[in-house]
Amino acid sequence: MDVESKIYVAGHRGLVGSAICRRLKALGHTQLITRRHAELDLTNQEAVRRFFAQTSPEYVILAAAKVGGILANSTYPATFIRDNLAIQTNVIDAACRSGVRKLLFLGSSCIYPKLASQPMQEEALLTSALEPTNEWYAIAKIAGLKMCQAYRRQYGFKAISLMPTNLYGPGDNFDLESSASIMGS
Repeated sequence: MDVESKIYVAGHRGLVGSAICRRLKALGHTQLITRRHAELDLTNQEAVRRFFAQTSPEYVILAAAKVGGILANSTYPATFIRDNLAIQTNVIDAACRSGVRKLLFLGSSCIYPKLASQPMQEEALLTSALEPTNEWYAIAKIAGLKMCQAYRRQYGFKAISLMPTNLYGPGDNFDLESSASIMGS
């Protein structure tokens, strides 16, 4: 990726996405593509496909997600799994179909079993039960990781996944009812 590459950062206003944008700008990247939710609803497949056709990004960083704390995850499980599956499916598929050179999918450490041995090893994934307070979000994130693997295997699409842990910083949300920080993801 050179500084002139067109990079779409999905979720550029969130904690992780905004930090990525700041870092890319500091490194001299000049063609960052961003859209607020009001401009592009990532759960809308047709809108996402049109966006990719119109903007032709070379690289995609998928930091967009429906996030929230334990209360939000427990209260709205269908919303968390539905919205996150839709966002990931639409962006990954459109990126592949439009010829994006590489996609980075950001997951969460909550995809690992509740009782995974410490320090956690990558191989622990899918070996036992998830933390029930955020399992709907975790299941969606696991599906995103597996979708990246499947698209790489079937289409040769260069999609990789990272699982950041214990995130905090500028722009973090510390609200007791909606904070993802309380969840530890």
